[in-house]
Amino acid sequence: MIEVRELTKRYGDTLAVDRLSFTVRPGAVTGFLGPNGAGKSTTMRLLLGLDSATGGEATVDGRRYADLRHPMRRLGALLDANAVQGSRSALNHLRWLARSNRIEPARVTRVLERVGLAGVARKAVGTFSLGMRQRLGIAAALLGEPEVLVLDEPVNGLDPDGVRWIRELLRSFAAEGGTVLLSSHLMSEMELTADRLLIIGRGRLIADTSVRELADRFAEGVLVRSARPEELADVLRKAGGEVTAAADGALTVRGLGQRQIGDLSAANGIGIYESASRSASLEDAYLSLTAGTVQFGASETGTVNR
Repeated sequence: MIEVRELTKRYGDTLAVDRLSFTVRPGAVTGFLGPNGAGKSTTMRLLLGLDSATGGEATVDGRRYADLRHPMRRLGALLDANAVQGSRSALNHLRWLARSNRIEPARVTRVLERVGLAGVARKAVGTFSLGMRQRLGIAAALLGEPEVLVLDEPVNGLDPDGVRWIRELLRSFAAEGGTVLLSSHLMSEMELTADRLLIIGRGRLIADTSVRELADRFAEGVLVRSARPEELADVLRKAGGEVTAAADGALTVRGLGQRQIGDLSAANGIGIYESASRSASLEDAYLSLTAGTVQFGASETGTVNR
């Protein structure tokens, strides 16, 4: 389990992480979201001991990463796929990592096969594409058979097949009791992969929620179709619903749930032949939550100067 308590990091006058607290539990993929400059990468670096905290702490099963005897056996991480010596082969890169954490050499061959790099194991990493480097970084994260994975933008540079592979790998890892903290800007992919979400802005926690709870929070109402839409709309408004009618007779209802709408229509003898909840997309909900914390937003202009 990952625990972050009152974590703070200041770079001169810049407060990158501001008394941040959260817990990442096993058995789920936890998405770590926030605008550029929100403090996600800094938080991950603090967790891995790559930066020193100004205050607070980040621990894995109650211990700092630096205090773990063989850290790769407890936590596997990928923060930067390009942080590899280019002249070294993929095989030798993993071999020295294995030796540093007393991991059996046979494990290197197995993870190279698992990530699809067995055929290029003896090639220099400097010749690899970004997608291949991402796969190598994931191989390094899996090398020690850890219980915890921390990944920063792992799907960058991967083709659609690679993106699906990563999604299935992480969900399988979590289903087996593993702990996953996953940072990504791809909302559509996060919606398919994550179970829970941590959303931060300007170094502070904005939301700690499930994907479903967040979508429901920004629900757009219930779509209802009936042979007698005007009568139904009148009934629903009297019950406290906010009803908007479309040109084709479809009703969008806010303030009443599907069950309430069904009960009211039945009680008044008005048949309905379609009723569907209209939840906001993860992207819409995320943008609504973080609207006030964006530091690097583009101006809204209709043309581009050439």
